[in-house]
Amino acid sequence: MTWTVLFWHFFVSAQNPDRILSMNDALQIASANYMIQSKANYTRSSAESVQAAKKVALPDFVLAAQTAYGTLNGVNGLGSGLPGITTITASNNAAQNMNASFGALYNVNINMNVFSFGLQRAFVAATRGQYEQDRADLRQTKFDVETTVIGLYLNLLTAQRLRIVMQDNVERISRLRDIILARAMNGLNPGVDSSIANAELSTARMSLTDAENFEQSQSSELSKEMGVTQQFYMLDTSFVTTLPKNIPAQNDINLQLHPVLRYLDSRVINSELTAAYIQKMALPKFSFFAVGQERGSGFGSSFTSDPKDYSDNFFDGVNPVRANYLLGIGVTWNITDLTRVKSKVLSQRFISAAYKDDYNQAEIKYTDQVHFANQQISNALTKYKEVPIQLKSAEDAYNQKKALYENGLTNIVDVTQTLYFLNQAEAASNVACSAVWQALLYKTISAGDLSMFLLQF
Repeated sequence: MTWTVLFWHFFVSAQNPDRILSMNDALQIASANYMIQSKANYTRSSAESVQAAKKVALPDFVLAAQTAYGTLNGVNGLGSGLPGITTITASNNAAQNMNASFGALYNVNINMNVFSFGLQRAFVAATRGQYEQDRADLRQTKFDVETTVIGLYLNLLTAQRLRIVMQDNVERISRLRDIILARAMNGLNPGVDSSIANAELSTARMSLTDAENFEQSQSSELSKEMGVTQQFYMLDTSFVTTLPKNIPAQNDINLQLHPVLRYLDSRVINSELTAAYIQKMALPKFSFFAVGQERGSGFGSSFTSDPKDYSDNFFDGVNPVRANYLLGIGVTWNITDLTRVKSKVLSQRFISAAYKDDYNQAEIKYTDQVHFANQQISNALTKYKEVPIQLKSAEDAYNQKKALYENGLTNIVDVTQTLYFLNQAEAASNVACSAVWQALLYKTISAGDLSMFLLQF
C-alpha cells in the first residue's frame, strides 16, 4: 500500500504539475515515512516474539541417531572425565585385539515443564507487554509524523501567502516609483524622492527574496517529512480563507487517550510484567521426562571370551538388538537464585517507578498545554476579527497619502510610511485565518486527538 501511494503521487504529479496537494494527500504520502515503517517492523517482531513465547511451553521432543565404527577393548582402571575428551567404554578383554565392527544408537528424548508456579504465563505476559509497548510506540510515532506534516503544510501555505504579499508590494512600489520618477523629471517633486523610491523598491525586492527563501525551506521540510523529493506544491488555500467548522470545547479532552501518554503507560505496564516474570524465575521447576533407546552392535554377546564373535558387516552393526525406556519426574531449584532475583526485581521496580514519574510529568505538561492552546485559539480568533479593520484603515491611509502626494500636498516620507503599514496589514490578513488553524493544531497535539483537526475541513 505504501508504494502504491508513492507511485500514485509521482504519477499524478508528472501528468498534472498544477494539481493541488490536499492535506489528506500529504498525510497519505507521509504514511510511507521510514520512521513509521521502522516502528511497524519492531511491532511485527514483538508480535512474533509473543507467538514464540507461547511455544516455549511445548515439550522438547528430540530424535537422535548415530552410527560408529571401532574396536572394543577394555581394562580395569581409574579415570576422570575432562572437557573435550571422549572416552570409549568397553568390557574387559584378556588381550588387546584390533577387531573392529559397526555400532548404532537410537534415542527419543522427551522433556516437559509441567509446573513452575506460573513462570510460563509470566513469560508470555512479559513478551505481550513488550508487544503492546511497541504498538503504542508505533501509534505515537504515526501521530508525531502526521501532526508534523500538518504543521509544515500550514507553514508552507503561510510562506506562499507571504511571498504573494511581497510580490504585490514590489509591484505596487514599482508603479509608485514610476509616478515619482515622472513627476521628478517634470520638476513637480524633489529629485531626492526618486532616490527614496528606488531605495523602497530595493527593500521590497529583498523582502521578496527573504520570503522566497522561507517558502523554499518550508517546502524542503515538508518534502523531507513526506519522504519525497523537493518540488513546488500547490496547496489547498481554504486554510487561509475559511475558519474551522467547529472549534472543540475547552473541557472535552480525555488525555488518557493521548498517544504519548499511552506509550508512557505501556512502558510502566511492561516493566511491571517483566518484574513479575523475573520474580518467578527463583521458584522451583517441576518437569517430566522420558527416554526411549535402541542400540545395535556388530560385537556378539561372547566377544569378551571369544574375540572372533563379531561381524564387520555394516547392516549387522546398525540393526537394533537391545531396547530400553525410562520415565521420570524431576524438580530443580537453585536456592541462591532467591537472593539474585530479589535484587533484579528491585532494580526493575525502580525502573517502573521512573516510568511512572515520566508519565506524571507528561500528563501535567499536556494538561497545561491544553489550557494554553485554548487561550491561543481565543487570541487567534480575536486577531482574525480585527485584521479586516486594520487592512481597511491601511488601504485608506495609503490611497489618501498617495493622492495628496500626487497633488503636491504631502511628502514621500508620509507615503512610504503608509506603504509599510499597508504591507504589514496585508501580511497579517493573509495569515490570520491560518493562525487559527495553527492554534487548533497546537490543541490537537496537546490533546493527542488528530480527529479534532481533521474533522474541521
